[in-house]
Amino acid sequence: MARPTKELLRDKRDGKALTPEELRAIAAGIGDGGLSDAQVAAFAMAVFFRGLDTTELPAFTLGMRDSGTVLNWSDIDRPVLDKHSTGGVGDKVSLILAPLVAACGGVVPMISGRGLGHTGGTLDKLETIPGYDATPDAALMGKVVREVGCVIGGQTDDLAPADRKLYAIRDATGSVEAIPLIVSSILSKKLAAGLGGLVMDVKHGNGAFMSELDDARALARALVDVAVAAGLPTVALLTDMDRVLGTTAGNALEVRESIELLRDPSSADPRLLAVTLALTRALLELGGIDADPEAALASGAAAERFGAMVAALGGPSDMMDNYEQRLDRAPVIREVFADRDGVVVAHDTRALGIAVMNLGGGRAVESDVIDPAVGLDAVAGPGAGVARGGRPLAVVHARDEAGADAAEAAVRAAIVVGETAPPDVPVVAEVLR
Repeated sequence: MARPTKELLRDKRDGKALTPEELRAIAAGIGDGGLSDAQVAAFAMAVFFRGLDTTELPAFTLGMRDSGTVLNWSDIDRPVLDKHSTGGVGDKVSLILAPLVAACGGVVPMISGRGLGHTGGTLDKLETIPGYDATPDAALMGKVVREVGCVIGGQTDDLAPADRKLYAIRDATGSVEAIPLIVSSILSKKLAAGLGGLVMDVKHGNGAFMSELDDARALARALVDVAVAAGLPTVALLTDMDRVLGTTAGNALEVRESIELLRDPSSADPRLLAVTLALTRALLELGGIDADPEAALASGAAAERFGAMVAALGGPSDMMDNYEQRLDRAPVIREVFADRDGVVVAHDTRALGIAVMNLGGGRAVESDVIDPAVGLDAVAGPGAGVARGGRPLAVVHARDEAGADAAEAAVRAAIVVGETAPPDVPVVAEVLR
């Protein structure tokens, strides 16, 4: 006979381990409303302080997965693969990686999220494309995955509903940062997507949620171990977020940079290209695919997949050729110059992300409405030379002059200029298998 929920909560509060069956029952109760909001909050806080052990966490994650629909791709004869990032400023890798993996022979049903706080969201970026359906239902997602090879869309109501409920309560109760809850949230959705392989991009640095490398490593290790225990082959890369990734931060601006990389990878920001290729190669290895992602980029095959995905999900059929006309532009565009000639020494990357958010390009709370056109372009990274009247620190795209004034001040404060270039830091720090 099942024990009452309050007894399970008391045990977890006191640091006792729960059985897999008990944890699956809790996950089911979160998803179907069998647990009250107060009980869900009590569970989240108990896990925040007491954790979940190496048996409990996989069991709870699988229970979260099974709270809703689990997608089935058994009729597809290609590896079903995906990538997830813990988030950063200017991180538009998903827009490039999904069509690139499809061009190399994989299938990518990518479930992505929206931005909150100083980091951008993949769905917000894609919704700057006119007509793009960022939350396709299961039938449309399945159709496009099978025809094009990739879909980037949002979590539907029937996919891991327990995660949506638990996350909202974690956010309200200050328990978001607990590693077991982060791991179960991420992996329940990925497991529900029916994947055969997953690569995790776990970021560290002053623009990441996990600023310290040791904390990021602990999260990456937990993600890999739990995913593998749940039957999903997974690799994690620890990547640098001490600077903006690429040269843009802001939704339409990042879509524009992604399309330009797909069209002409030779002109891409080297660090953005490097981390995209590293993640793609790790994913192709997991899927047993012998393909050259650089060749797939250079041939235009990845660009063709991106264009086909956009058109299949309601966007313009000429997006790849006419993206400049299709993407919104802000009315105020202003170059921001350094007060002195020199070289960029460092970014306060979080501050740059907050500057974009304050322009209207991000959300302070979930109900905020995104301005798709605003943000930062031509951001000078560490090691780049800047000059008064020469290369700017960045170019601000704003809705009005007051917004541009505030963003200009933020950019000047966040990008440090000195005499000597800092040592080059590899964009990929470690790979955890």
